[in-house]
Amino acid sequence: MARATRTHKARLLNVAYRLLAQQTEVADAARQLEDEFALSRRQAYRYLEQAATLSAPVPAVEPTVAITFKLPVSLVRALRANARRSGLTLGQIVTQALTAFRGAFQRRRG
Repeated sequence: MARATRTHKARLLNVAYRLLAQQTEVADAARQLEDEFALSRRQAYRYLEQAATLSAPVPAVEPTVAITFKLPVSLVRALRANARRSGLTLGQIVTQALTAFRGAFQRRRG
């Protein structure tokens, strides 16, 4: 069976979090997760265990798609060094940079 996507996992965790926040009995919450998401009992309990450690719902994760492009070697080296220092992935760094660029571009265009 395929692993859950980040988006699906976030949704499952948030539903589990909501059930626990509503003080639903753990066994009942597990059954609801099993029924709603076609999970095994073990999977449902794992999501409930993870949700119990949360202090708030997890933010919704937008689906991503892989993209390939060529960059100068020096830029890639700098990005990788930045990723190591910051603890972020290359994808996260590029997403932040492109989001900032897009925002600035849209502001200029009015």
